[in-house]
Amino acid sequence: MPRVSELHINGQTRRLDADGDRTLLSVLRDDLALTGCKYGCGEGQCGACTVLIDGRPARSCTTTAAEVGTSEITTIESLERDGRLHPVQEAFLRADAMQCGYCTGGMIMAAVALLEKNSAPTEPEIVRAMNGHLCRCGTYRRIIAAIQDAAKSMREARR
Repeated sequence: MPRVSELHINGQTRRLDADGDRTLLSVLRDDLALTGCKYGCGEGQCGACTVLIDGRPARSCTTTAAEVGTSEITTIESLERDGRLHPVQEAFLRADAMQCGYCTGGMIMAAVALLEKNSAPTEPEIVRAMNGHLCRCGTYRRIIAAIQDAAKSMREARR
């Protein structure tokens, strides 16, 4: 079994001693106390465990710690800066796009990745990017509205 001695997370190198066959989700939550990604289905189908690996959304429940290698992992914990939420987080709050909040971290991470690639996504592009993220509370319309609002806020902030 390969051992993992460090991971590059949220702009920092974090030292650890973990079995490389463990899921990234387990290592993040249990070894590094980064609990923003949630265990949902354990099969990569619900999106609650989504983190970014080199800027791309990835299901941490089906990714092993060894698979990550030297890639940069970004978790929801890194989005807040100097006490200010990321525009996507702010938009989710404004749109009341969450009820229980269990899926929210994964949805926000997928939305951040989308908006980094596409600053003005159409509704079908948002739906495609969020496909596979399950919200048991059914706030999908508000999630789409939040992502549209965040895109607009981010474009205006760049001007």
